Amino acid sequence: MTPGQRSRLLSSAPSLLLRSLVLLSLCPRGQAVQAENVTVLEGGTAQISCRLQNYDGSIVVIQNPRRQTLFFNGTRALKDDRFQMVLFSQQLVRITLTNVSVSDEGGYFCQLYTDDTHHQVATLSVVVPPEMPTVEVKTEAVEGGEVELTCLSPRSKPPATLRWVRDRREIPGVISQQENGKTVSVSNTIRIPVERKDNGAALSCEASHPALVAQKRVRHYSLDVHFAPTVKIIPPQGILREGDSLSLTCSVTGNPLPRDIQWSRVNDTLPERAEKTANILQVSRLSQSHNGTYLCQAHNNYGRAADHYTLLVYDPGAVVETHSAVPYAVIGGILALLVFTVICVLIVTIWCSVRQKGSYLTHEASGLDEHGEVQEAFLNGNDASQGKKEYLL
Repeated sequence: MTPGQRSRLLSSAPSLLLRSLVLLSLCPRGQAVQAENVTVLEGGTAQISCRLQNYDGSIVVIQNPRRQTLFFNGTRALKDDRFQMVLFSQQLVRITLTNVSVSDEGGYFCQLYTDDTHHQVATLSVVVPPEMPTVEVKTEAVEGGEVELTCLSPRSKPPATLRWVRDRREIPGVISQQENGKTVSVSNTIRIPVERKDNGAALSCEASHPALVAQKRVRHYSLDVHFAPTVKIIPPQGILREGDSLSLTCSVTGNPLPRDIQWSRVNDTLPERAEKTANILQVSRLSQSHNGTYLCQAHNNYGRAADHYTLLVYDPGAVVETHSAVPYAVIGGILALLVFTVICVLIVTIWCSVRQKGSYLTHEASGLDEHGEVQEAFLNGNDASQGKKEYLL
């Protein structure tokens, strides 16, 4: 071998991956070399092996895919500490490559120099599993509109599979891929209508890949639906008298939640003793001068809302009068019912009396008819043999 040939042999570099055994052909004239294909995860360690048969001490050279010589008969030729010669024997030559990257992919040459040069190639393949996917919000979620969400896996090899899931059901989306050198970027975009009730709903983007086996990398996302506020005043219980204290709570919802809650009184100012603390309005020592309609108002970027409460303060005398009027109303109702009952009884009595008198007159008329028949019998001189009849008049 000339110095020029040796110089060319000393210029080359490698790449590797996990395992997939493929035996490659033999050298003629008895000696043989076999190379094993390898597949490995990115960042892992690959072992590149060259098996020798009938080895007679000839020169063995290992080159990387760029045909740079890594090892010459067991001696390092390329200064790359990631490559290590771990075994050199008459049956097997093995090197390792640590921290593998996709740039290390390709065919690694196992060359056996005899009178003729023979080589076999060990193909190194690198698998890149996807990282945790990310979620991008393309359009803001507003009540009554649509939200556009994109799940992105920026780098994988082979391409990762992405899907959106809500309540264990897949949401169909638009999938796109873009090659970035030897890796692929994958995205899945969905558009869904949203309402106020959807705020906080849980969605998830799942990335699956052969390198992850049965596992998945899942990114969870909660819908953030913006909507206008609602306002409701929670009033106090019972009647408010002079001297009592008033406490009104303004219950506010909205997204974003309104920070500025405003209290006011219609056509008047708030009482001097009114104290506002966040959503609570308090007025001590009430009097009738505090009567009126109180408003609570709130707003955000999506709308405003208000609620009102009418305050009516009673003096103790009016309250007692009101309570004392209640028994008189009950007594009046009872008396009215009694009068109505008496009238009904009188009507029934009179009706029964009229019917009885009519029946008596009828029987009296019937008796007169019988008396007439008796008189006629005497006048006609009826025979005494017919017997004596007595008539009771």
